[in-house]
Amino acid sequence: MSTQSLDLTVVGWIGTDVRIHHESDGGVPFTTFRLGSTRRWFDKQAGVWRDAQTEWFNVKVWRTTALNAARSLRKGDPVIVQGLLSTEEWIGADGPRTSLVLDASALGPNLAFGSSHFARTVSPTAAAGTGDGTDDAPADVSDLEEIPEDEEAGRAPVADDEQELALAGAR
Repeated sequence: MSTQSLDLTVVGWIGTDVRIHHESDGGVPFTTFRLGSTRRWFDKQAGVWRDAQTEWFNVKVWRTTALNAARSLRKGDPVIVQGLLSTEEWIGADGPRTSLVLDASALGPNLAFGSSHFARTVSPTAAAGTGDGTDDAPADVSDLEEIPEDEEAGRAPVADDEQELALAGAR
């Protein structure tokens, strides 16, 4: 059995709505979205920036990270995603299809294009300790901020024209 894997870090923009799902058999939450990444380089002869073809990835995020991603990320956000790359094959209406799937283990906003405020999620077991006697001491969560249940809470609304200008200026 091989121990090689194709770990990849992709810098790009979220191209679809971020959707949260639950597997039907065990209820494990996962989040999906499409990520577009376009390589840019400076053409010295022409004196202009050039864009290569945009590569598209289907990103899947699992468990707690999926919940955090669904709360934090939106279509159009610049992100950095790290994970395991694989292909997914299926039969579509027009024949066999293939897509690149990035099974994300870490992701977040690309701070080259804006600022962010991090708020650690606190689970009840982390706040109270596990209670099984293996903890040296209870976890100190006094400095942690609990995220409100409302998924839009804490996010300042952005007018569509402002978002379009920000996206256009970033390209």
